[in-house]
Amino acid sequence: MHKLLKRFILISILLTFVAGCSPKVGSKEWCEKMDKKAKGEWSSNEAKDYAKSCIFK
Repeated sequence: MHKLLKRFILISILLTFVAGCSPKVGSKEWCEKMDKKAKGEWSSNEAKDYAKSCIFK
């Protein structure tokens, strides 16, 4: 049980750092990142945010 808790904490910390490195939704960097991502992999929220922030600015 103790080992599982340590693993959970480690994964939580790593995810926090990864999420902190992502560009802000709607920023120029985010739009460029989305341009490189396959359109079939976009979520419906990403598509809506892309249209609102990158096309109809």
